[in-house]
Amino acid sequence: MAELNKLNKIIKPIKDDLVLFKDHFAFALKSDVKLINVISDYLIKSNGKGIRPIVMIFVSKLCGKTTKNTYKAAAMVELLHLATLIHDDVVDKSEKRRGFPTIHKIWGNKTAVIMGDFILSQVLKNLISLRDFEALDLISSTAKRLSSGEMLQIEGSIKKTMTEKKYIKMIKDKTASLMSTSTKLGAITAYAEDEFKKASFEFGENLGIAFQIKDDLLDILGSSYKTGKDTNADVTSSMITLPMIYVLEKEISSNSKSLINKALSKKASKKQIIDLKKIISEEGGINYAENKLKYYTKLAISCLDVMPNNEYKNSLIEIANYNVIRNR
Repeated sequence: MAELNKLNKIIKPIKDDLVLFKDHFAFALKSDVKLINVISDYLIKSNGKGIRPIVMIFVSKLCGKTTKNTYKAAAMVELLHLATLIHDDVVDKSEKRRGFPTIHKIWGNKTAVIMGDFILSQVLKNLISLRDFEALDLISSTAKRLSSGEMLQIEGSIKKTMTEKKYIKMIKDKTASLMSTSTKLGAITAYAEDEFKKASFEFGENLGIAFQIKDDLLDILGSSYKTGKDTNADVTSSMITLPMIYVLEKEISSNSKSLINKALSKKASKKQIIDLKKIISEEGGINYAENKLKYYTKLAISCLDVMPNNEYKNSLIEIANYNVIRNR
């Protein structure tokens, strides 16, 4: 509750802006097909904190002013993210997303895939209304980065060759690209100068990396009640995260390495998963990831140095620091 109150306090200055964003988001999900509208209403109800629209609006105000295109662009980015999540949940056979049953769990795989496709079509349909080639180019390149990041992750889980360098590249594309796109779009739609656009993009990229590292830690340390998904979801789906990469790159006992490999090949029992968490913690994986989280958070904040000092800049800094302490 204290964490939620903190976030609500941070976003209080843009409450009215978020209402306008939600209107654009809901409108883009509307259809003449009843089932699509039923699923859309469910998606809106189960939507997350909406950090990307929040940072986009704050950046736009920091760079000048929020425009109608800011709300439209925020809706397009969230729709793009939503479509990839729906498809990911089908592929990963995930049963929960943000504490709610996934679309495929309720309506089946076929309906979920088609719903994801519908949302992607809505992104394409609504993009043209921005009438801004720089924004169009950024969003289209982000779609490509998302796919590349997903394939890098799959490749790493198959070959078991994920290094920290590859991991950072992967999460830049898979996760941070949406954040950096959001922050840069905030600057673009506010008609900011190039220096501010560059700084906004770099802030978002580093903030996105920090968010993913935090998720890695929550996957090991959190609970399904707090995170809205099963703890160790990435471990049991053979996805290699930063705490595990650190341990795998160390000289550890053959028994420990065998246990980790079994977990990655989906052969680990519940007891072995518990033992795996213990190994990662004892070998320094948790501490290492926490230090990296702090590093990328500081790096993100430093990218705002060129920006004016005002309440909106302070809010972006607070969001970066909020990520470090969040528990879901």
